[in-house]
Amino acid sequence: MKIKDDKYTGLFKFIAYAVILLTSLACLFPFLLIVSASFTDNESIIRDGYHLIPKKLSLGGYNLILKAPDPVLKAYGVTVTTTVVGTLLGLFLITMAGYVLQRKDFKYRNVFSFLIYFTTLFGGGLVPWYMLLTKYLDLVDTYTVLIFPGLMTPFLIILMKNFVRSAVPDEVTESAKLDGANDFKIYYRIVLQLSMPGIATVGLFLALAYWNDWFLSSLFINDPKLYQLQFYLYNIINTIAFITQMGAGSGVSLGGDIPTETTKMAMSLIVTGPILLLYPFVQRYFVKGLTIGAVKG
Repeated sequence: MKIKDDKYTGLFKFIAYAVILLTSLACLFPFLLIVSASFTDNESIIRDGYHLIPKKLSLGGYNLILKAPDPVLKAYGVTVTTTVVGTLLGLFLITMAGYVLQRKDFKYRNVFSFLIYFTTLFGGGLVPWYMLLTKYLDLVDTYTVLIFPGLMTPFLIILMKNFVRSAVPDEVTESAKLDGANDFKIYYRIVLQLSMPGIATVGLFLALAYWNDWFLSSLFINDPKLYQLQFYLYNIINTIAFITQMGAGSGVSLGGDIPTETTKMAMSLIVTGPILLLYPFVQRYFVKGLTIGAVKG
């Protein structure tokens, strides 16, 4: 019976690894196409389509982008600033909220937890939110409007609350109180130290949200100097699409003059590349933080 069980276990592992391998390749395939297309000649893409191995190498897309690097660098600066500042402030506020909401001696923790959870189901709508940020807070064309709306995400607060509850036993905080530690010292010296997997998970979610955001720029930013990187990419894609349509409408092919497809792929790679470097540093915390924070409760 044991030999039979070992046989089925080995078969299950083989199937599981095969599924994971195929899924990983399926996720990696589009990214490899983008990388390949960014180094492919534009006319080759239009004529032959996308290939994993470029039929004709070209740096036309990168050359076009780097001819005027100032807008790209400014967009990079805005995105890096909002990502770093927003992630740090968001982590500070969300970890404090998660710690307070799991404290059993906090009288209104269930009320506040319900109100936070309620906002995940029902919202006030786009118009009141837009009026609040523009008319009453007057945050148009400021860094604040790119950072403030994403600081307190209800899902991440609930995730952090459950993780702190799982990672920090009540006996530890009670012992620290007996030793004379105040709430902030307990939060700084104990909660943060024991909650690194949860902090890394929440930090990754925040960083991805800020890095990939373009919606706030489209609503509240009129100054091109404050465009986020994703919104700058969005404008490039729309401009290229407009030029292509105008060329087609006039019967003139602009593909040979402007590397439309290659430029889109090159810009996508420039935008995506840096955030990919963040994941390996938090990978070992990510799964643990997500599963513990989501399951325990």
